[in-house]
Amino acid sequence: MSIRITRVYTRAGDAGETQLVGGQRVPKDSLRIQAYGTVDELNAVLGLARTANREAPGPEEARAEVETALKRIQNELFNLGSDLATRAADRHPQQPRIEPRHVKRLEEDLDRLNAGLPMLKSFVLPGGGWVSAFLHQARTVCRRAERLVVQLAREEEISEPDLPYLNRLSDYLFVLGRWAARQRGEDEPLWEAETT
Repeated sequence: MSIRITRVYTRAGDAGETQLVGGQRVPKDSLRIQAYGTVDELNAVLGLARTANREAPGPEEARAEVETALKRIQNELFNLGSDLATRAADRHPQQPRIEPRHVKRLEEDLDRLNAGLPMLKSFVLPGGGWVSAFLHQARTVCRRAERLVVQLAREEEISEPDLPYLNRLSDYLFVLGRWAARQRGEDEPLWEAETT
């Protein structure tokens, strides 16, 4: 798939509308735009996590695991964003999309990483090291994207694997955040209920 970007600004959106992949003009605050815009925001947070991961101390194997996984997921999120930016009737047969195999890969990776983690006895407070903190932030943005896609699916047709992918991805980011902190010997802050 060849893409050429020759201009960054077009002025076409100055009146509060934007164009979907099929050419339709829609308001910039439409549910479809909010959904794929939030997927884009999630991708940006994963970029922060990747940057923090490259600079964080700890075992090289852990750094490589996080880097490889997040790079793959960032590319998958571009495919998801492209699909969400396209109405069902305008999808091209060769257009990259999320497929059931992507969901299965997340499940396999999630199970593998989670197998080595201690059982939780309380809720995890986002934090620990930078990598873990950014992954927890990404998890919350992923959940927001999922909520918006749920709303969109009530109004318009979406690809079937999109919702399971976002649901599984938020779980995966939670586990990856825990795993990354453990690999680096960082504390995992846990919620403590008030006792007074």
